[in-house]
Amino acid sequence: MIEPGVFAALAGVLGALSGSFLNVVIHRLPRGESIVFPGSHCPACGRAIRPWHNVPVLAWLWLRGRCRDCGARISARYPLIEALTAALFVALALRFGPSASAFVWMAFAAVLVAAAAIDVDHRIIPDELSLGGLAVGLTLMPAVQVLEGATLVDAFRHAGSGAALGGGLLWSVGFVHARVCAGLGRRFEHWPGHDENFPARGSLDWWTWFPGMGFGDVKLLAMIGAFVGPVGVVQTIVAASLAGLLFGIGWAVLRRGLDTPFGFGPMLALGALLTVLWPVPLGWLASLS
Repeated sequence: MIEPGVFAALAGVLGALSGSFLNVVIHRLPRGESIVFPGSHCPACGRAIRPWHNVPVLAWLWLRGRCRDCGARISARYPLIEALTAALFVALALRFGPSASAFVWMAFAAVLVAAAAIDVDHRIIPDELSLGGLAVGLTLMPAVQVLEGATLVDAFRHAGSGAALGGGLLWSVGFVHARVCAGLGRRFEHWPGHDENFPARGSLDWWTWFPGMGFGDVKLLAMIGAFVGPVGVVQTIVAASLAGLLFGIGWAVLRRGLDTPFGFGPMLALGALLTVLWPVPLGWLASLS
């Protein structure tokens, strides 16, 4: 059995490499570009990045945040994503030890990092991450739990009920809010849209198009629920709501106004990671998982 310290160190290296790949995903996926071809290249000059210039974190420091060929600035977010992913992988390795579940949680964390960063940039959460992660959570997580001693029924019940509760709760909030706003005739910048009517009753938009919250958040919380289960969903929502409140206050102060929206995906990702790393017992709710 590998020593926990060694496993954590290896996890940190894996996390840094994964973070480098996540930077590609974050940049290309919302643009509809392939995350495989072409290889890593400078967005400014298009020159291929040499392998020794692509070492996570260290290469950015060595190059002083600039492309070696054209001198264009390289965003500091690249090494920050790599360092953040490495730190999360180390924390998960220490939390779960050398086990199959540790690798599943690392994959979960990687998806959350990518989803949060894309939501910050584009205010969207690609289905490849939310629905793809949901499929993994509904299949791989129960398999790992069975390997660790859970019954097949309990493992699938944990994932299925978590996904249903996560997606269902957030969908219910968005749906009720949309119906109230439509009834009051309240319009938002993106909803229902310039010179557009409110979604017609029974249409797809009636069920899935909400003001102030994208349907991507609903799918993301369903994905999170498939991993953390129903109790974890409750903890995630509480943590995300508190984080969103604090961030919203700070954001309003910086922007000097309350009318500048921000994505809720990063708050859900933060809440989910806090739930996994520092779960809080919720008494009778534990019986649901």
